[in-house]
Amino acid sequence: MARHFKVGDHVAWNSEAGRVSGHIIAIHTTNTPWKGYIRHASPDEPQYEIRSDRTDHIAWHKGAALTLLRR
Repeated sequence: MARHFKVGDHVAWNSEAGRVSGHIIAIHTTNTPWKGYIRHASPDEPQYEIRSDRTDHIAWHKGAALTLLRR
């Protein structure tokens, strides 16, 4: 089971460009359309909307892909 995070948590994940970090800005617990795709989520396996620290890009990931960073 994946770890659950909260809005404001500073997290990191792997991307094609390498390790990326950002802050969680929203948590989605239902299937949500975004940029023409359905992001599958549930209360047990939410999707986290994250703003990258470096580029302000918005990414969506499930908890299993995220690592909590120290404050």
